[in-house]
Amino acid sequence: MGKLALFLCFIFSVFPADAFENRRHIHIVRRGSKNSHRGDTVAKIWIEENGQKKIEIAWSELTASEEAEILAAIDAHWEEFNHRIDDIFAGKKIKIKKIK
Repeated sequence: MGKLALFLCFIFSVFPADAFENRRHIHIVRRGSKNSHRGDTVAKIWIEENGQKKIEIAWSELTASEEAEILAAIDAHWEEFNHRIDDIFAGKKIKIKKIK
């Protein structure tokens, strides 16, 4: 799993298999769970469509206010997340960004 960022009580991440999906997306994992893997994902957020910025919720177990905060954070850091995702899929190591 490639961890992109820490935000509030969440980890924004991507998985190696995501490189082959038709739309780029970010998995939202609640921090503090013992295993940070797909089973602990609380939301999946699409961040683009056909290479263009398009942020929307694929599915979510979050509250409406959590969703709003996460969508705003993704929007504010969209370009950086895309670069980080490219680096992760290229096998590069990245530092986890802390979003305030």
